[in-house]
Amino acid sequence: MNETRHRVTLTVNGVLREATVPGRRLLSDCLRHDLGLTGTHVGCEHGVCGACTVLLDGEPVRSCLTFAVTVDGHEITTVEGLARDGELSPVQRAFAECHALQCGFCTPGFLCTVTAFLRDNPAPTEEEALEAVAGNLCRCTGYQNILKAVHRAAELQTELRAERQAERQAERQVERQAELRAEEDR
Repeated sequence: MNETRHRVTLTVNGVLREATVPGRRLLSDCLRHDLGLTGTHVGCEHGVCGACTVLLDGEPVRSCLTFAVTVDGHEITTVEGLARDGELSPVQRAFAECHALQCGFCTPGFLCTVTAFLRDNPAPTEEEALEAVAGNLCRCTGYQNILKAVHRAAELQTELRAERQAERQAERQVERQAELRAEEDR
């Protein structure tokens, strides 16, 4: 029996991508097998473990429960897309600094989940952080270092925002000084 194939176009990690997939192809399989992005891991295949979590239009979803045809025209961010310009994201840096990854199988799902969580809650309490990662399972750790990494990532993001704000202020000051000199020269 020949299954009908569908062309899907999606933006994955900022790049427009196309694939032709059967209607029942899962997003996790499309990412891994059709697009060659193997950072998304498939654990339980029932949406329980969270290893397959990716960001769909910025929101965490279980790619093992999502048909690829349903994301046509949408934006997907996988673990491969979290780094920018060769620099690890604050969440990735925090996981490394806090030793929050052991075997690494669950890590992509945690990184995507925590990235979305901290975007919406940049200064979480311990309870909020615990609740945020409760949907992701790790068989190697007791979650202490993962929770430390959530808080460290929040600190790193705050530092990064402050640095960017200082840079913008310095740029505005330089621009203003140039304007004043131009007025004096007139």
